[in-house]
Amino acid sequence: MTEAIDSQLRKYEAVVVLHPDANEEEQKSLFRKNKEIIKSFQGEVNHLDTWGKRRLANPVEKMTRGTYFHTTFTAKGNCIAELERTMRINDKVLRFVHMRLDDRINLVKFVDQFKTSLVEALKRESEREAKAQARRAQMSAARSERGDRGDSREGGSFNRRRDEGRNGGGIYDMDEGDMD
Repeated sequence: MTEAIDSQLRKYEAVVVLHPDANEEEQKSLFRKNKEIIKSFQGEVNHLDTWGKRRLANPVEKMTRGTYFHTTFTAKGNCIAELERTMRINDKVLRFVHMRLDDRINLVKFVDQFKTSLVEALKRESEREAKAQARRAQMSAARSERGDRGDSREGGSFNRRRDEGRNGGGIYDMDEGDMD
């Protein structure tokens, strides 16, 4: 029964994160090899999309950035094990994930919907960044209007207490004649 399942072509999507210093030839080499593996399992690559260098959610091997790729393809089930084995061997691959898609999904429509959702997410992210930038500008303007940058050493009760202790002021400052 497992052979019957492995013999069916399934639809998959994958996200691969490569080392940010991987040059274009190394990237192409990896995906050429992946394409050959997929073809050897009677599959085909539907699309490969480069998302570019992005910040990682969590550092991987002390890296905070990586080059992202998204791909969809059809292949037999045992193809994934071989793809993952080769990616584990490759030092330029930081992370990868393969997901099986529903067989009823049309891959072209799936990719179109996916790209639409990415555009919407990018738009929301840019709106958030614009709001944050406006807030920072507003805070900066308020600080410059007050003349207070928050790091001045003059004024403020903390600095006065420190100065009183150094200068002999305060309740502990007594003349020698007061001791009698």
